Amino acid sequence: MKVLVTGAAGFIGSSLVSTLLKNGFDIVGIDNVNSYYDTQLKYARLAQVGIFQEYIHYCKPTISTTNSHYYFMKLDLTDREELCNLFKSEHFDLVVNLAAQAGVRYSIENPYAYLDSNIYGFLNILENCRHHAVKHLVYASSSSIYGNNTHTPNSETDKTDTPVSLYAAMKKSDELMAYAYSNLYGLPTTGLRFFTVYGPWGRPDMAPYKFMKAILNGDTINVFNHGNLSRDFTYIDDIIDGMMCVLQNPCTEKVPHKIYNIGCSSPIKLMDFIFKIEQITGCKALINMEEMQPGDVFSTFADTSLLQKDFGYEPKVSIFKGLTQFYDWFRSYHTNAVR
Repeated sequence: MKVLVTGAAGFIGSSLVSTLLKNGFDIVGIDNVNSYYDTQLKYARLAQVGIFQEYIHYCKPTISTTNSHYYFMKLDLTDREELCNLFKSEHFDLVVNLAAQAGVRYSIENPYAYLDSNIYGFLNILENCRHHAVKHLVYASSSSIYGNNTHTPNSETDKTDTPVSLYAAMKKSDELMAYAYSNLYGLPTTGLRFFTVYGPWGRPDMAPYKFMKAILNGDTINVFNHGNLSRDFTYIDDIIDGMMCVLQNPCTEKVPHKIYNIGCSSPIKLMDFIFKIEQITGCKALINMEEMQPGDVFSTFADTSLLQKDFGYEPKVSIFKGLTQFYDWFRSYHTNAVR
């Protein structure tokens, strides 16, 4: 089976590539390696699977030095011509679209970057999938589309038409576009609503990384809504387990489109999350309480019963174990980066 993974230099994408390689898939990874956050972290993720920065050039395949079943190409989803050429030459069986401009708050400041990547780029993926007989398109959605829905836990059947950020609105748009293609062309598509992913190789713009870094460096953490927030923090391995459940199992209904939550189903208050980092690191957090930020939601809480019913999905990594493993990676990565 040949799989295209977009966003292959990203947090979830790089982890998925590693798992797919262990399971014997042939993989092509693409990413535009943009500078929204530190590109050296992205290149370090690629290096873990034998793709090295000095050999990467735009639209030129770089074959992994550790696994001949993987090659990477620097490519932007908005490059319609080159993306089409890739689909024509590779005949993908499966596509996993994880490429997107990330960051809820950033979407408020830079809306056009989101429109290009998350709407136009996704349209290019949909068009190529339908024209090149892709058997299943799996794409990233987000828990942010639930907005401040007071019904908890958040279920796939909840209304999601009141987003509180442009990022959430565009993720909802992707779901609607995917449904339309499934309905019009019979293209099997599955959207995955991820809930606050954390762990080794995580994104430095997200709270777990920011909190860990600030606590270890003795810097002040800005805690919004005076700490009255909760998140369904989900360890990266549990996210990948859920994705692997879905990947080779497209929906077979009349309109072959499905949505699944992937979360831990065990939300934790933000201040408790910080306290656990303090316990693990042995360092005290310096906290500055702030008002609620535009685009934020008060809580996230995944109902994963549908994924459990269909595939037996069950998250395995506790918050304490996950944070401990994240802490171990964080110290190792930053020590080696300094060297």
